[in-house]
Amino acid sequence: MQRRSFLKKAGLSAMAGSAAVAAPAFAQSNPQIHWKMTSSFTASLPVLFGSAQLFCKMVEEASGGNFSIRPYPGGELVPALGVMDAVGNKTVECGQTASYYYYDQDPAFCFDTAVPFGLNARQMNSWMFEGNGMKLTREMFAPRHIVNFPMGNTGTQMGGWYRKEIGTVADLKGLKMRTAGFAGEVLSRMGVVPQQIVAGDIYPSLEKGTLDAVEFVGPVDDEKLGFNKVAKYYYYPGWWEGCAQVSLYVNDEAYHGLPKPYQALIDMASRHAGVQMLANYDANNPAALRRLVAGGAVLKAFPREVMDAAYSAAHAVYAEFSAKNPLFKKMHDSYMGFRDNVVPWFRVAEGSFDNYMGIVLASRKK
Repeated sequence: MQRRSFLKKAGLSAMAGSAAVAAPAFAQSNPQIHWKMTSSFTASLPVLFGSAQLFCKMVEEASGGNFSIRPYPGGELVPALGVMDAVGNKTVECGQTASYYYYDQDPAFCFDTAVPFGLNARQMNSWMFEGNGMKLTREMFAPRHIVNFPMGNTGTQMGGWYRKEIGTVADLKGLKMRTAGFAGEVLSRMGVVPQQIVAGDIYPSLEKGTLDAVEFVGPVDDEKLGFNKVAKYYYYPGWWEGCAQVSLYVNDEAYHGLPKPYQALIDMASRHAGVQMLANYDANNPAALRRLVAGGAVLKAFPREVMDAAYSAAHAVYAEFSAKNPLFKKMHDSYMGFRDNVVPWFRVAEGSFDNYMGIVLASRKK
């Protein structure tokens, strides 16, 4: 009896001692950390801002509540287009944005989101993770004190809403159009007057006639923003955005101060939220497009003349920028080299399959 009692007490003491040692070690490796995240997107865009919310939710749940990040919609903490500066100077620890919003600071940033006649979503993912995309973008953002992570993609976007039909390049002359990033530079060479306006200000500008046209994302977001109520013609494809990658910016000091498990959580959660974003758009754009057309939107393809002119203008701009900006040339050569390598494969496999299925399904409806 005494021996059993002694062993029992000794065992409990050993367990207590072990817990005393383990608890501080666990707390040290998984400390309580609370961050703020600002976004370029408002809560009225549930897929875009929702991906930021999903990212934060996953980080908190996977860390057992020890690592929490509170997301703030665009404009609540800092201006919607101020994410890069806010993260770089550590006003906030992290932010969700699209890098082509910072075209004016350096057009090379656009390669982290989209450029005209560039990669589609799957190709972009391949360039980032299997090409030199991550390496080059990390080098690009390092002087800004930012560690970047891909965190979603919209897929190929629409060409926007127009008050009048676009039959020729001449119809673009003098057109006041809301657009972002590199697209504005190329469109300006075709006579368009580009305007960069945040999401919340687009509808009033289009309604008042301050804008003649607007491009944003695609059916899901365009329907919510109500562009079809003030512009009739809905064009495709958005040749300036074969995809549009959304990015997570993390302040480098804040990131490198995290325990390794938390750093891994950021990587995993950003990828999870990114997959969900594209899945959401792919699943819900078809129905949204049908509703828009049923409501009176006139769906039209850009004429070949316009597409060819845009392609020529885009590559003229690439040549000009590459000649004067070494960083731009470095990004361009890697990105476009990857594009030229993968597009023939996609044409053989994905393109031929998709084209056939489109023909078959169209014939079944007749």
